[in-house]
Amino acid sequence: MWVKGKCVKGHCRTVVRPDSWRSLQWCRGRFDVDLSPTKGNNMVQRGQGPDFIEALARGLDVVRCFSADHPRMSLAEVSQATGLARPTARRILLTLQELGYARAEQGFHSLTPKVLELGMAYVGALGLWDMARPHLEQLVERTGESSSMAQLDGSDIVYVARVAVPKLIALRVDIGTRFPAMKTSQGKVLLAALQPGEALRALAEPSRSGLPEEEPMAEAQVLDILAEVRSQGWALADEELAPGVRSISVGVPDGAGVVRASMNVTVHAQETSIDTLTGEYLPLLQAAAAETTTGWARWQSRPTKTMPTKPV
Repeated sequence: MWVKGKCVKGHCRTVVRPDSWRSLQWCRGRFDVDLSPTKGNNMVQRGQGPDFIEALARGLDVVRCFSADHPRMSLAEVSQATGLARPTARRILLTLQELGYARAEQGFHSLTPKVLELGMAYVGALGLWDMARPHLEQLVERTGESSSMAQLDGSDIVYVARVAVPKLIALRVDIGTRFPAMKTSQGKVLLAALQPGEALRALAEPSRSGLPEEEPMAEAQVLDILAEVRSQGWALADEELAPGVRSISVGVPDGAGVVRASMNVTVHAQETSIDTLTGEYLPLLQAAAAETTTGWARWQSRPTKTMPTKPV
Protein backbone atom coordinates (compact mmCIF):
# COMPACT_ATOMS: atom_id res chain seq x y z
CA MET A 1 0.00 0.00 0.00
CA TRP A 2 1.28 3.43 -0.92
CA VAL A 3 0.60 6.77 0.73
CA LYS A 4 2.25 10.00 -0.41
CA GLY A 5 4.86 8.07 -2.37
CA LYS A 6 5.90 5.78 0.50
CA CYS A 7 5.32 2.10 1.06
CA VAL A 8 3.54 2.10 4.42
CA LYS A 9 4.17 -1.60 4.96
CA GLY A 10 7.79 -0.76 5.53
CA HIS A 11 9.07 -2.87 2.66
CA CYS A 12 10.92 -0.04 0.97
CA ARG A 13 13.22 2.40 2.68
CA THR A 14 13.37 4.84 -0.18
CA VAL A 15 10.72 7.41 -0.98
CA VAL A 16 9.25 6.88 -4.41
CA ARG A 17 7.50 9.53 -6.45
CA PRO A 18 3.74 8.89 -6.56
CA ASP A 19 3.75 9.12 -10.37
CA SER A 20 6.49 6.48 -10.72
CA TRP A 21 4.43 3.43 -11.69
CA ARG A 22 7.50 1.31 -12.28
CA SER A 23 8.66 1.77 -8.70
CA LEU A 24 5.16 1.10 -7.42
CA GLN A 25 4.88 -2.01 -9.55
CA TRP A 26 8.28 -3.21 -8.40
CA CYS A 27 7.21 -2.96 -4.81
CA ARG A 28 3.95 -4.73 -5.51
CA GLY A 29 5.70 -7.43 -7.49
CA ARG A 30 8.28 -8.05 -4.81
CA PHE A 31 6.18 -7.86 -1.67
CA ASP A 32 2.47 -7.92 -2.37
CA VAL A 33 2.11 -10.70 -4.92
CA ASP A 34 2.16 -14.33 -3.86
CA LEU A 35 4.49 -16.09 -6.29
CA SER A 36 4.47 -19.36 -4.43
CA PRO A 37 4.49 -22.58 -6.48
CA THR A 38 0.96 -23.40 -5.39
CA LYS A 39 -0.30 -20.78 -7.79
CA GLY A 40 1.89 -22.07 -10.58
CA ASN A 41 3.17 -18.62 -11.48
CA ASN A 42 6.68 -17.26 -11.60
CA MET A 43 6.38 -13.69 -12.79
CA VAL A 44 9.04 -11.98 -14.81
CA GLN A 45 11.79 -10.46 -12.69
CA ARG A 46 11.71 -6.70 -13.23
CA GLY A 47 14.51 -5.21 -15.23
CA GLN A 48 16.45 -2.20 -14.11
CA GLY A 49 17.89 -1.03 -17.44
CA PRO A 50 16.80 2.20 -19.14
CA ASP A 51 15.49 0.25 -22.14
CA PHE A 52 13.31 -2.11 -20.07
CA ILE A 53 9.74 -2.13 -21.45
CA GLU A 54 7.36 -2.50 -18.52
CA ALA A 55 4.30 -2.94 -20.75
CA LEU A 56 5.83 -5.97 -22.47
CA ALA A 57 6.78 -7.50 -19.10
CA ARG A 58 3.21 -7.07 -17.87
CA GLY A 59 1.86 -8.75 -20.99
CA LEU A 60 4.17 -11.72 -20.46
CA ASP A 61 3.11 -11.85 -16.81
CA VAL A 62 -0.51 -12.27 -17.92
CA VAL A 63 0.33 -15.03 -20.41
CA ARG A 64 2.46 -16.89 -17.85
CA CYS A 65 -0.10 -16.77 -15.04
CA PHE A 66 -2.21 -19.37 -16.88
CA SER A 67 -1.22 -22.96 -16.18
CA ALA A 68 -2.53 -26.52 -16.16
CA ASP A 69 -3.95 -25.83 -12.71
CA HIS A 70 -5.45 -22.49 -13.81
CA PRO A 71 -6.46 -22.81 -17.49
CA ARG A 72 -9.44 -20.45 -17.05
CA MET A 73 -9.25 -17.35 -14.89
CA SER A 74 -11.48 -14.42 -14.13
CA LEU A 75 -10.22 -10.87 -14.43
CA ALA A 76 -9.92 -10.69 -10.65
CA GLU A 77 -7.85 -13.88 -10.58
CA VAL A 78 -5.53 -12.62 -13.32
CA SER A 79 -5.13 -9.34 -11.46
CA GLN A 80 -4.30 -11.14 -8.23
CA ALA A 81 -1.90 -13.63 -9.84
CA THR A 82 0.09 -10.96 -11.67
CA GLY A 83 -0.12 -8.11 -9.19
CA LEU A 84 -1.53 -5.85 -11.87
CA ALA A 85 -4.40 -3.45 -11.34
CA ARG A 86 -7.64 -4.71 -12.85
CA PRO A 87 -7.83 -2.01 -15.57
CA THR A 88 -4.29 -2.87 -16.67
CA ALA A 89 -4.96 -6.63 -16.64
CA ARG A 90 -8.18 -6.04 -18.57
CA ARG A 91 -6.46 -4.03 -21.32
CA ILE A 92 -3.77 -6.70 -21.68
CA LEU A 93 -6.37 -9.48 -21.90
CA LEU A 94 -8.33 -7.55 -24.53
CA THR A 95 -5.14 -7.02 -26.52
CA LEU A 96 -4.32 -10.73 -26.35
CA GLN A 97 -7.84 -11.53 -27.50
CA GLU A 98 -7.59 -9.17 -30.44
CA LEU A 99 -4.29 -10.78 -31.45
CA GLY A 100 -5.78 -14.26 -31.11
CA TYR A 101 -3.72 -15.40 -28.12
CA ALA A 102 -6.62 -15.44 -25.63
CA ARG A 103 -10.38 -15.84 -25.52
CA ALA A 104 -13.12 -14.86 -23.08
CA GLU A 105 -16.24 -16.89 -22.29
CA GLN A 106 -18.80 -16.16 -19.58
CA GLY A 107 -16.46 -13.93 -17.64
CA PHE A 108 -13.47 -16.29 -17.75
CA HIS A 109 -10.33 -15.90 -19.81
CA SER A 110 -8.11 -18.60 -21.29
CA LEU A 111 -5.24 -18.87 -23.74
CA THR A 112 -5.64 -20.20 -27.27
CA PRO A 113 -3.40 -22.66 -29.15
CA LYS A 114 -1.90 -19.69 -30.99
CA VAL A 115 0.29 -19.12 -27.91
CA LEU A 116 2.23 -22.20 -29.00
CA GLU A 117 3.62 -20.13 -31.87
CA LEU A 118 5.67 -18.13 -29.36
CA GLY A 119 7.52 -21.17 -28.06
CA MET A 120 7.70 -23.01 -31.36
CA ALA A 121 9.36 -19.98 -32.95
CA TYR A 122 12.34 -20.68 -30.71
CA VAL A 123 12.35 -24.42 -31.40
CA GLY A 124 11.80 -23.84 -35.10
CA ALA A 125 14.67 -21.37 -35.30
CA LEU A 126 17.00 -24.14 -34.13
CA GLY A 127 15.58 -26.70 -36.54
CA LEU A 128 15.59 -29.05 -33.57
CA TRP A 129 12.05 -30.36 -33.64
CA ASP A 130 12.08 -31.07 -37.37
CA MET A 131 15.31 -33.01 -36.97
CA ALA A 132 14.35 -34.87 -33.81
CA ARG A 133 10.73 -35.82 -34.39
CA PRO A 134 11.16 -38.89 -36.62
CA HIS A 135 13.95 -40.24 -34.41
CA LEU A 136 11.96 -39.67 -31.22
CA GLU A 137 8.95 -41.41 -32.75
CA GLN A 138 11.08 -44.36 -33.85
CA LEU A 139 12.70 -44.57 -30.42
CA VAL A 140 9.30 -44.62 -28.72
CA GLU A 141 8.10 -47.29 -31.14
CA ARG A 142 11.11 -49.47 -30.32
CA THR A 143 11.04 -49.03 -26.54
CA GLY A 144 7.36 -48.51 -25.86
CA GLU A 145 8.36 -45.70 -23.50
CA SER A 146 8.08 -41.90 -23.62
CA SER A 147 10.99 -39.88 -24.94
CA SER A 148 11.74 -36.17 -24.65
CA MET A 149 14.31 -33.53 -25.48
CA ALA A 150 15.29 -30.63 -23.25
CA GLN A 151 17.64 -27.69 -23.08
CA LEU A 152 19.29 -25.98 -20.13
CA ASP A 153 18.02 -22.64 -18.87
CA GLY A 154 19.85 -21.54 -15.75
CA SER A 155 19.46 -24.23 -13.09
CA ASP A 156 16.45 -25.77 -14.85
CA ILE A 157 15.84 -27.89 -17.89
CA VAL A 158 13.05 -26.89 -20.27
CA TYR A 159 11.31 -29.50 -22.41
CA VAL A 160 11.40 -28.57 -26.11
CA ALA A 161 10.19 -31.81 -27.73
CA ARG A 162 8.30 -34.86 -26.53
CA VAL A 163 6.67 -38.05 -27.80
CA ALA A 164 4.66 -39.69 -25.03
CA VAL A 165 2.95 -43.03 -24.52
CA PRO A 166 -0.17 -43.45 -22.37
CA LYS A 167 1.33 -44.79 -19.16
CA LEU A 168 0.56 -43.98 -15.56
CA ILE A 169 3.60 -42.05 -14.35
CA ALA A 170 3.21 -39.52 -11.53
CA LEU A 171 4.73 -36.75 -13.59
CA ARG A 172 3.07 -34.35 -15.97
CA VAL A 173 5.34 -33.13 -18.75
CA ASP A 174 4.48 -30.75 -21.58
CA ILE A 175 6.51 -28.64 -23.95
CA GLY A 176 7.86 -25.79 -21.82
CA THR A 177 7.76 -27.75 -18.54
CA ARG A 178 10.67 -26.90 -16.25
CA PHE A 179 12.41 -29.12 -13.72
CA PRO A 180 15.51 -28.57 -11.56
CA ALA A 181 18.42 -29.80 -13.67
CA MET A 182 20.23 -31.88 -11.03
CA LYS A 183 17.08 -33.90 -10.33
CA THR A 184 16.85 -35.11 -13.93
CA SER A 185 19.01 -37.25 -16.17
CA GLN A 186 18.71 -34.67 -18.95
CA GLY A 187 19.88 -31.90 -16.66
CA LYS A 188 22.92 -33.88 -15.54
CA VAL A 189 23.92 -34.50 -19.17
CA LEU A 190 23.54 -30.84 -20.08
CA LEU A 191 25.44 -29.64 -17.03
CA ALA A 192 28.20 -32.17 -17.63
CA ALA A 193 28.72 -30.67 -21.08
CA LEU A 194 29.72 -27.37 -19.44
CA GLN A 195 32.99 -26.44 -17.80
CA PRO A 196 32.79 -27.14 -14.03
CA GLY A 197 32.74 -23.44 -13.09
CA GLU A 198 30.09 -22.70 -15.70
CA ALA A 199 27.94 -25.56 -14.41
CA LEU A 200 28.16 -24.28 -10.84
CA ARG A 201 27.21 -20.76 -11.95
CA ALA A 202 24.18 -22.16 -13.76
CA LEU A 203 23.11 -24.09 -10.66
CA ALA A 204 23.49 -20.96 -8.53
CA GLU A 205 20.60 -19.35 -10.41
CA PRO A 206 17.19 -19.68 -8.70
CA SER A 207 14.98 -22.40 -10.14
CA ARG A 208 11.80 -21.29 -11.89
CA SER A 209 10.28 -24.76 -11.96
CA GLY A 210 7.76 -23.98 -9.23
CA LEU A 211 8.81 -27.04 -7.21
CA PRO A 212 9.58 -26.66 -3.51
CA GLU A 213 13.15 -25.61 -2.89
CA GLU A 214 15.48 -28.10 -1.25
CA GLU A 215 18.86 -27.84 0.41
CA PRO A 216 21.41 -27.39 -2.39
CA MET A 217 23.87 -30.20 -3.01
CA ALA A 218 27.47 -29.60 -2.01
CA GLU A 219 29.58 -28.30 -4.91
CA ALA A 220 32.09 -31.15 -4.56
CA GLN A 221 29.31 -33.72 -4.84
CA VAL A 222 27.84 -31.94 -7.87
CA LEU A 223 31.20 -31.92 -9.63
CA ASP A 224 31.77 -35.60 -8.85
CA ILE A 225 28.40 -36.55 -10.35
CA LEU A 226 28.97 -34.43 -13.46
CA ALA A 227 32.48 -35.85 -13.90
CA GLU A 228 31.07 -39.38 -13.90
CA VAL A 229 28.37 -38.41 -16.41
CA ARG A 230 30.98 -36.72 -18.61
CA SER A 231 33.15 -39.82 -18.49
CA GLN A 232 30.46 -42.37 -19.36
CA GLY A 233 28.55 -40.17 -21.81
CA TRP A 234 25.12 -40.67 -20.30
CA ALA A 235 23.18 -39.98 -17.10
CA LEU A 236 20.62 -41.79 -15.01
CA ALA A 237 17.97 -40.40 -12.64
CA ASP A 238 16.38 -43.00 -10.41
CA GLU A 239 13.26 -41.61 -8.69
CA GLU A 240 15.10 -38.39 -7.88
CA LEU A 241 12.46 -36.13 -9.40
CA ALA A 242 9.34 -38.07 -8.39
CA PRO A 243 8.51 -41.52 -6.99
CA GLY A 244 8.36 -44.17 -9.69
CA VAL A 245 10.04 -42.04 -12.36
CA ARG A 246 13.29 -43.42 -13.79
CA SER A 247 15.07 -42.05 -16.85
CA ILE A 248 18.27 -42.23 -18.86
CA SER A 249 19.64 -39.46 -21.07
CA VAL A 250 22.37 -38.63 -23.53
CA GLY A 251 23.53 -35.34 -25.00
CA VAL A 252 22.61 -34.18 -28.49
CA PRO A 253 25.40 -32.09 -30.06
CA ASP A 254 24.68 -29.66 -32.87
CA GLY A 255 26.63 -29.47 -36.12
CA ALA A 256 29.56 -27.79 -34.36
CA GLY A 257 29.78 -30.55 -31.76
CA VAL A 258 28.34 -28.43 -28.95
CA VAL A 259 25.84 -30.25 -26.72
CA ARG A 260 22.86 -27.94 -26.89
CA ALA A 261 20.11 -30.42 -26.05
CA SER A 262 19.55 -33.78 -24.41
CA MET A 263 17.34 -36.77 -25.22
CA ASN A 264 15.90 -39.26 -22.77
CA VAL A 265 13.80 -42.36 -22.24
CA THR A 266 11.49 -42.24 -19.23
CA VAL A 267 10.07 -45.37 -17.61
CA HIS A 268 8.16 -46.47 -14.54
CA ALA A 269 10.63 -47.75 -11.97
CA GLN A 270 8.46 -50.74 -11.02
CA GLU A 271 8.15 -51.86 -14.63
CA THR A 272 11.63 -51.29 -16.05
CA SER A 273 14.90 -52.08 -14.31
CA ILE A 274 18.09 -50.03 -14.50
CA ASP A 275 19.71 -52.98 -16.31
CA THR A 276 17.05 -52.76 -19.01
CA LEU A 277 17.58 -49.02 -19.32
CA THR A 278 21.34 -49.26 -19.66
CA GLY A 279 21.50 -52.56 -21.54
CA GLU A 280 18.59 -52.35 -23.98
CA TYR A 281 17.36 -48.75 -24.18
CA LEU A 282 20.66 -46.85 -23.97
CA PRO A 283 22.03 -48.08 -27.33
CA LEU A 284 18.74 -47.20 -29.02
CA LEU A 285 18.79 -43.78 -27.34
CA GLN A 286 22.39 -43.14 -28.41
CA ALA A 287 21.54 -44.07 -31.99
CA ALA A 288 18.54 -41.73 -32.04
CA ALA A 289 20.61 -38.88 -30.63
CA ALA A 290 23.37 -39.47 -33.21
CA GLU A 291 20.85 -39.46 -36.07
CA THR A 292 19.36 -36.24 -34.72
CA THR A 293 22.81 -34.65 -34.58
CA THR A 294 23.47 -35.66 -38.20
CA GLY A 295 20.22 -34.09 -39.34
CA TRP A 296 20.80 -31.01 -37.20
CA ALA A 297 24.25 -30.50 -38.72
CA ARG A 298 22.80 -30.83 -42.21
CA TRP A 299 20.09 -28.31 -41.35
CA GLN A 300 22.58 -25.83 -39.92
CA SER A 301 24.79 -26.03 -42.99
CA ARG A 302 21.95 -25.35 -45.44
CA PRO A 303 22.27 -22.29 -47.68
CA THR A 304 20.40 -19.31 -46.29
CA LYS A 305 19.10 -16.27 -48.08
CA THR A 306 20.26 -12.87 -47.02
CA MET A 307 17.75 -10.08 -47.16
CA PRO A 308 18.91 -7.16 -49.31
CA THR A 309 19.48 -4.00 -47.35
CA LYS A 310 17.81 -0.82 -48.38
CA PRO A 311 20.05 2.14 -49.09
CA VAL A 312 19.97 4.72 -46.34
